[in-house]
This record gives sequence, C-alpha cells and structure tokens, in this order.
Amino acid sequence: MKSFFALVILLVGLTAAFGQNEQAPIVEKEINYKNWTFKNVRTGEDLTLRDAAAGKKLVIVVYFAAWCGNWKHDAPMLNRLYDKYKANGLEFVGVSEYDSVFNTKTGLDTLKVAFPVASESEMRADKQSTQHYKNRTLTGDFRNWGSPWYIFLEPAAFEKKGDVLIKKTSVINGEMIEAEGEKFIREKLGLPAVETKSAVADKGKVEVCDPDKPSTSPLKKP
Repeated sequence: MKSFFALVILLVGLTAAFGQNEQAPIVEKEINYKNWTFKNVRTGEDLTLRDAAAGKKLVIVVYFAAWCGNWKHDAPMLNRLYDKYKANGLEFVGVSEYDSVFNTKTGLDTLKVAFPVASESEMRADKQSTQHYKNRTLTGDFRNWGSPWYIFLEPAAFEKKGDVLIKKTSVINGEMIEAEGEKFIREKLGLPAVETKSAVADKGKVEVCDPDKPSTSPLKKP
C-alpha cells in the first residue's frame, strides 16, 4: 500500500512538472501594435518603446508576471541571449503585468535581468483591460494570464508617424523555444546560421501561472 501511495505522489509530481511546459513556436501575425510609454521599474522614469528601439536591429518585447513560473524559466535564457547579441543590435524590453513595481523589481534583481523593464499593470483585476491582453488575444493567445508573451519588432520597418508601430510581425504565444528563438535572432541581425540544440514545443499542456500558487524556483522542462 505504501508503495502504491508513493507511486501516486511521484506521478502527480511528474504531471505538475510536465504541465508547466508552455513553449510555443514563433508565428507571424497581423497586429496593429502601438507605441507605448510606461514607467521604468528600476528608475521610475518614462520608458517609451519607440525611443528604446532607436538604433536597434531587433527589439523583443516580453510581457510577464513576476510571480509566474513560466517567466522564471524563460528569464535566464533571455539573459543569455541578451548578453550574447546586444552588441549586434538586439534589445529586449520587458513589460511587467499583474504585480507591484516593488515585487517586480525584487524578482528582476533575483533573476539578474539586465535589460530594461517597464510596468503596465499592478493589479490582477486589470488582467482583461490591459493593452497586453488586447494584443495577445488578437494573435490567438487566449491563455488566462498570458505570461510570458513575446512580440518581435524590427525598428527599420516601423511606421514613421502615428501611434501604430507595425501592422504585421512575429509573436510567441507562450514560452520561447531557445533554439528557435536564437535562430530567429541571428537571422534578423544578419548573422550566419549556426547549429543549435533542437527543442520540441509541448502544445498539449495547460497554463500553470496561477497567482494563488506561485512558483518559487525555476521550472524544469521535459
């Protein structure tokens, strides 16, 4: 009997670990993505996307909730890519959702996130009223919280005037697959292709970003 219960506990644990996989492919979508100005989490000053993108070849905006385990899994990977390619014209810009600026800044410090991060919302009740929610649902992302969510921007293709920056671009409705993300980055930066580790997205699992059950450690992916 003890062996039976031990097996059940093990299976539940494995299910939880595997269920945390929310990797998704890079897909091109039509979206009237607008410029925005939010407060920088670290400095409290205004951070305007069009300004942050000036002089860059590729800007990846990643929306996240600081308490989300899926974000905590992706953050170290983004740090690696940022450090590796920022000198080649890559910029990451984070947008914090559904948590206080204090908690977000604490999380960034813990994860050693180096790229700029702004805050769009601090209340979980604002979930369906943010521009983040409107943008991602337009691209077919109907997850409950949508953390993380990525949009890839090439500043050279920006509209010269008006609020709309770009009308069609690539997004990730979930976590980034590192090999695919790095391949895409190198291509957009004009760097030669290199062999990268293959990774397979697990599309059959549900979102686990539950604010009532926050993750305290980076996720282990299958």
